[in-house]
Amino acid sequence: MSFNYLLHNSPAFFISFCFLVGLVIGSFLNVVIFRLPKMMERGWAEQCADLRSETIEVQPPYNIVTPRSACMHCGHKLKAIENVPVMSYLLLKGRCSRCGALISPRYPGIELFTAVISGFIAWHFGFGFTAFAALAFTWALIALAFIDIDTQLLPNDITIPLLWSGLLINLAETFTDICSAVLGAVVGYFTLWSIYWCFKLVTGREGMGYGDFKLLAAIGAWLGWQMLPIVILVSSVAGTLVGTSLIIMSKRGRHALVPFGPYLAAGGVVALFWGNWLSTRYWNFS
Repeated sequence: MSFNYLLHNSPAFFISFCFLVGLVIGSFLNVVIFRLPKMMERGWAEQCADLRSETIEVQPPYNIVTPRSACMHCGHKLKAIENVPVMSYLLLKGRCSRCGALISPRYPGIELFTAVISGFIAWHFGFGFTAFAALAFTWALIALAFIDIDTQLLPNDITIPLLWSGLLINLAETFTDICSAVLGAVVGYFTLWSIYWCFKLVTGREGMGYGDFKLLAAIGAWLGWQMLPIVILVSSVAGTLVGTSLIIMSKRGRHALVPFGPYLAAGGVVALFWGNWLSTRYWNFS
């Protein structure tokens, strides 16, 4: 039997394939999560220097591909065998092969999480264009969530392409019709934009960033305006519970900054899988 035949006709093979691809993508997402904010910082520094007509020292190339991944403690360049998702971490017992420094378990954690959710997408949607679109959507949300956790930034380099790709995907009515997708983008953006300005006028403080507006607009473009109440409800409840717990456990003040992007991403994933079921019950309850 050919590879294509197995993908089309064997659900177990397709799920296993997506799981393995998810491991590889998870490893790539680790690189994106770590490097993209640093690339943005470089770009901002260059723009500021250009505006001030200053010259800055030429630095070696730094992007998603260059330089090779290395130990953050000793600079040891990782070999190919040391970049195998999850397995390399287990074989190295969570330590650098040269200096013995501990490697954060978050790296294999993201790889394994991406693999599991990729396999679940394959099981939920089955083989087809919808499954591959859902994979791309979910991978982008994972990257955005962890970047926001680390830096409280939601990069335009991901949110804007995610928004436009959602509109393009739905030209074929993959997840919703194109009218619902356009309305989802518009309503998603202006919903959080309105909340932002109301909160600022009342308190004089900023309650969220513009990246959150763009992320909800992108989710609306992918899933349609009908899913926005579910996304906002799930993200608000999750954000309130987790944020309150963090404030209590870490004894931080109630004005401590808590990124909202991860909760929007979680709401988007929940709506992707169970949005129609939840939406029906939400409107019936309302």
